[in-house]
Amino acid sequence: MIKSPKLLNLNSKKVLIRVDFNVPLNNGQVQDQHRIKSSLPTIKYCLKRGASVILCSHLGRPNGKNVEGMSLVSVGETLADLLEMPIKFSMDCISEDSHDVTLGLKPGEVHLLENLRFHKGETENDPSFSSQLAKHGDVFINDAFGTSHRNHASNVGVVPFFTQKGIGFLIENELKYL
Repeated sequence: MIKSPKLLNLNSKKVLIRVDFNVPLNNGQVQDQHRIKSSLPTIKYCLKRGASVILCSHLGRPNGKNVEGMSLVSVGETLADLLEMPIKFSMDCISEDSHDVTLGLKPGEVHLLENLRFHKGETENDPSFSSQLAKHGDVFINDAFGTSHRNHASNVGVVPFFTQKGIGFLIENELKYL
């Protein structure tokens, strides 16, 4: 059964949300905020329910390499402006440092992980990568409709690691239109 965030226990949980922040950049600046804004209802709902939120996304096709022009840093700045709150950012999505940031989150805080596709394990749906990514959350929500058809670690590989999992409001709304 596909669960809405409304059916998940989010209070005091670390919620890993797969979002689609694959947005156009020009000179490192976000040119179109639509995809970021589309994720806000799910993020805000989780925060209001007492969760800390960990966001993961890809940007472009860096083919498993750390490509400076495909970093999510400016996306994080835009997100912080839209949420009107500071967010934490990790320069990697599965490093020990990124896990330490997640462990230190308090309810109501947001942590954005660096571009998933900087690791080949994302597109290869590598079980080890999936396991490391899943360590960021107690609950998993997929809210990246545009990538849901891909057999990648962040959409498919992480799912078995969670007993509580569901879809976000963006996907829920898209499914209503199908």
